[in-house]
Amino acid sequence: MIGGRGKTGRRVAQRLRSLGVEIRIGSRTSGVPFDWEDRSTWAAGLRDVDSVYLTFYPDLAVPGSADKVGAFAGMASTSGVSRLVVLTGRGEPEAQRAERVVRAAFPGATILRSSWFAQNFSESFLLDSVLSGEIALPAGTAAEPFVDADDIADVAVAALMERGHEGRLYEVTGPRLLTFADAAAEIARATGGDVRYRAITSAQFAASLLEEDVPAEVVDLMVELFAVTLDGRNAYVTDGVREALGREPRDFGEYAREAAADGVWSGNLATSARSAS
Repeated sequence: MIGGRGKTGRRVAQRLRSLGVEIRIGSRTSGVPFDWEDRSTWAAGLRDVDSVYLTFYPDLAVPGSADKVGAFAGMASTSGVSRLVVLTGRGEPEAQRAERVVRAAFPGATILRSSWFAQNFSESFLLDSVLSGEIALPAGTAAEPFVDADDIADVAVAALMERGHEGRLYEVTGPRLLTFADAAAEIARATGGDVRYRAITSAQFAASLLEEDVPAEVVDLMVELFAVTLDGRNAYVTDGVREALGREPRDFGEYAREAAADGVWSGNLATSARSAS
């Protein structure tokens, strides 16, 4: 697994372990080191491996990423890997180029083209914003069919373990469109707190990230991703989860209620203040 400690990767790893599958996680700090910037590390990660789940950090929208994943897919093919499952993003030209390059090198690869993760609100990226009670983003009124990372993991495991997914492209989304204001309202209902969305400009967003000491190149990438993926091109739902698993995807409201019950937003000051009043 490449990216086995990320939002979807660790979920895939947990599921495979529960099935008794031996896994190897490729990262710079793993027992078998893997580094996207050092191709000499790739072969060891693929040795004696039958199936691969691949995510690219920080994002396939990064220029040059398509060439790297394409080269890796080619090496996987010649190394005897039988199944390759690759996570990509919707509406990202560079990610779609990566899909084509991967398919050219590994025709049977399964592509999971994903919408925004619901877990962005509860794991890292937007968690602090939710806890502060204000989610400030340059998303305007754009609608997004937020997908649950657990659904992505279930599709990935099916593609890794079952026949019939080879060469398929599954565009995976949640079951309905929500604006970021809608998502904030769902979280507020689930927590009983005051969580709101505030639309800001790209310049304001970039400035806020730089104030948090986010590297300039990462800031540029995030600003570009918001501009490209939230311009309306992705404002539709798809049947990818149903096609792969034969069931409906999990709704954002269900995700929010479960995350709240797990206590992930228990540090929300707005919630605490309301509860104490």
